[in-house]
Amino acid sequence: MLEVAWTIIYLLVFFAGASIFSFLNVVIYRLPRKITYIKGRSRCPACGCELKWYDMVPVLNWFYLRGRCRKCRAPVSFRYPAVETLGGVCAVLCAARFQMSVKSVLVFALLAVLTVIAFIDIDTMEIPNGLVLEVLALGVLACVLLPECTPLQRLIGAFCVSVPMLLLALAVPGAFGGGDIKLMAAAGLFLGWKMCVLAAFLAVVAGGIYGIYLLAAKKKDKKEHFAFGPFLCAGMAAAVFWGNEMISWYLSLYR
Repeated sequence: MLEVAWTIIYLLVFFAGASIFSFLNVVIYRLPRKITYIKGRSRCPACGCELKWYDMVPVLNWFYLRGRCRKCRAPVSFRYPAVETLGGVCAVLCAARFQMSVKSVLVFALLAVLTVIAFIDIDTMEIPNGLVLEVLALGVLACVLLPECTPLQRLIGAFCVSVPMLLLALAVPGAFGGGDIKLMAAAGLFLGWKMCVLAAFLAVVAGGIYGIYLLAAKKKDKKEHFAFGPFLCAGMAAAVFWGNEMISWYLSLYR
C-alpha cells in the first residue's frame, strides 16, 4: 500500500515538473523573438489558432494528437514533449535526491533556467544576459539557504572556471563565448568550486566528443562553432545530482 502511495506521489511530482517545463517551452520559443511570455495564450506556430487547455496537457497530448496541431494538422516538434518529460524527470530526481526541502526547490529552479539557456543557445548560439542573472540570483539564495558550501567556496567557484575560460577566449578568439563565461561565473556561486570544476570537466569531455563526431560526419569544419552552453548546463546538472559520488570515485582510483 505504501509503495502505491509513493508511486502516486512521484507521478504527481512528475506532472507538476512537466507542467512547469511546458511553460518553459513558451519561454524558449518567445524570448529570442522578443515576444512577451508573461501574457497571451499559446498558439499553433503554423496556423495561429489559440490552443485550448486540453491541448496543453504535458507529454500525453502530443502523443494523443500524434505530434500534430488539432486544427491544421501541421507537425509539432518533438522538442515540446521532450522538454516536458525532462521537467518531470528533473522534478522526480530532485524529490528523490533531496526530498521536499529548500535545496530540492532551488535545484529544480536552477535546472529550469539551465534548460531554457541550453535550448536558446542551440537555437541562437547566444545566452541571454537575463537568464544568467537568474542563475546568479539563485546562487545568492544558495549562499544564504544552503550551508553545505561556505561563502568562500562559492566565491572561488564564481572565478575558478570563468576566469580561465576568459583568458583562453582572449588568447584564442572564439574559444568560448561571452555567455558561456558569464554563465559559469554565475553558476559557480551556486555550485561551489568543486562542483563547478567537475561541471566544466564533464562539459569539455562531452563537447569534445560531440565536436569529433561533427568533424567525422563532416557536418562542420574546424573553423565552425557549435553551441557549448548545453554541455555546460548538462555538466552542472550531473554535478548537482551525482557530483560527490563522481569525485569520490575519481579519488579512489589513486588510493
